[in-house]
Amino acid sequence: MGFALHEITVRESDSFEPHMQVRDLAASGLILRETDGLLRVDPPEVTMFGMPRRNRRPPAVRLAPGQWLQWQINFRFVGCCDRSWSYQLETVNIVYGAAPREVFLSFPTRRVDERGALR
Repeated sequence: MGFALHEITVRESDSFEPHMQVRDLAASGLILRETDGLLRVDPPEVTMFGMPRRNRRPPAVRLAPGQWLQWQINFRFVGCCDRSWSYQLETVNIVYGAAPREVFLSFPTRRVDERGALR
């Protein structure tokens, strides 16, 4: 069985047109480990340049075969030259094991919401 990251990027500067690519899962910044028949998903990497600061992160999530996780996190960035703001929302969906094609159209088995106030 192969593993891959299907990434969809949507930006306001592109009129919210989705851009899709398939990348190597190892390049995703996600830490995934199989232990005792479960998949351990550590919190996604965060940039030190985004706000709000996240000094405390949620613990790792463990998934049994057939379960899926949705992890959301957001950031605000300030431009270095013109001090303009930009926003980023990341949604990571991970399924462990075989799943039907439409699995991500249902409610996740586990959900982590790290979205913060972006004033």
